[in-house]
Amino acid sequence: MTASVLSAATIGIDAHLVHVEVDTDRSLPSFTLVGLPDSAIRESRERVMAAIRNAGFQWPRRRVTVNLAPADLRKEGSAFDLAIAIGILVASEQIRADTLADFALLGELSLDGSLRPVRGLLSMASGLGAHGVYAIIVPKANATEAAMAAGPVVYPAESLDDAVEILSGSVRIRPCVVDVEQRLHEEDGRNSAKAAATDFSDVAGQLAAKRALEVAAAGGHNLLLLGPPGSGKTMLARRVPTILSTPTVEEALGVTKVHSVAGLLPASQALVRRRPFRAPHHSISDAGMVGGGRIPRPGEISLAHHGVLFLDELPEFRRSVIEALRQPLEEGAITLGRATTTVRYPSRFMLVAAMNPCPCGYLGDLRHECLCSPRQIERYRARLSGPLLDRIDLHIEVPAVDVSDLAIDEHPQAESSTQIAVRVEAARQRQRQRFAQVANTHCNAEMESAGVRQHCRPLDKPAATLLRAAMERLGLSARAHDRILKVSRTIADLAASERIHVEHVAEAVQYRCLDRPAQAPLRSSLQESG
Repeated sequence: MTASVLSAATIGIDAHLVHVEVDTDRSLPSFTLVGLPDSAIRESRERVMAAIRNAGFQWPRRRVTVNLAPADLRKEGSAFDLAIAIGILVASEQIRADTLADFALLGELSLDGSLRPVRGLLSMASGLGAHGVYAIIVPKANATEAAMAAGPVVYPAESLDDAVEILSGSVRIRPCVVDVEQRLHEEDGRNSAKAAATDFSDVAGQLAAKRALEVAAAGGHNLLLLGPPGSGKTMLARRVPTILSTPTVEEALGVTKVHSVAGLLPASQALVRRRPFRAPHHSISDAGMVGGGRIPRPGEISLAHHGVLFLDELPEFRRSVIEALRQPLEEGAITLGRATTTVRYPSRFMLVAAMNPCPCGYLGDLRHECLCSPRQIERYRARLSGPLLDRIDLHIEVPAVDVSDLAIDEHPQAESSTQIAVRVEAARQRQRQRFAQVANTHCNAEMESAGVRQHCRPLDKPAATLLRAAMERLGLSARAHDRILKVSRTIADLAASERIHVEHVAEAVQYRCLDRPAQAPLRSSLQESG
């Protein structure tokens, strides 16, 4: 006898419908599993056999063949255990499941028959809903996550027995229903408590750097902090998430899908409501940064989706790792190709990087002598290619903190993250209105060339003259020209200005410190050109 049970597999964050087909015949007892399963699925025989017996059923004394269709789609993970077990029970006529065609089954079985949570449930629930599946049975620990998809009816099960009861029409187990607005409110409350531990009011001095971070957060711009050791670069970077706008429901679901597929979603958390902050060590591999594996898993750039990717000591990262950032910085996604499949992960993040001005770190510091030769400094900075720097909108100098700034009693309390976040949110709201009808554009940093022409021009004569002088004096590329205009548009948004004026362009140009000629202050350079 045969049985067919619906289940799902994830490739990237996309879900694919899988039919678990089970056949039993009266040949010699054996178990065969086909359909391109990975090792975790091939090992399911022992888990399923023990779970069936410990749940009070009999393992069939027949030949059991399980096919995961479509056969040319590679599958991985342990989410097929429940579907395989139910398929065997139906095919061996131990249970009747007249409603089986309406359900999809997902979950890993323990040896005692209980269900363990699995990865990627949010993506699977969304995909199954798109395929018209009426209801799904999932582990109880995953039920809230699956219900966030607002797709199929979600039934939570703690064991194989629970799944059998649900399929038999038992009313003991009720569907899981989630109030999305209430869940968002609960997550916002937890995030407020976590954010209180880090605040911009903790940072002494560094007013120019704080302003640059506010501009970067308001427009979603990439940023590089350049300064000596101990100047506060890392401290500033770790506080960027506290001033970013609250993710929309769509953004929160996108982040949750990536973290769920990666297995990083906490058991008590059904939705990632806080923007991610990822800070990988400079020894990270290419696969760790962009993702990898036989069936590629998300890397750091995807785990930072809709959040912040912080790269401390940027020149210490391997060249191949740094250059791999180019595609996601431009496209907001990373495509990973393998012999059997191609996976595309979303990677729309805000890059915040930090570096020293030279190998010893004290170039330009008035209190320490730089011991680096010009050749050493040139080699150090050459680790960052021009195309990568072009993709970073703001280059900010972070000087060493003056001792007088550390005297708390002599200075008023610095602005808090909450105060800065109010201005950032107001600027983001203007951008949401501006790009409401533009696909895949949510902030100024994501504008395409046509958007730059439409929303950043025409410039008035003083602003156009200043920008032209900066381009000629600094030898900037066309990409850098557009990025200066995007930053100018963000500065104008923070000032609630409909048009870009000369003061907005001047501030944006000041944020390109690595483009300045050596030993030539930018202000005097522009005056000479103008």
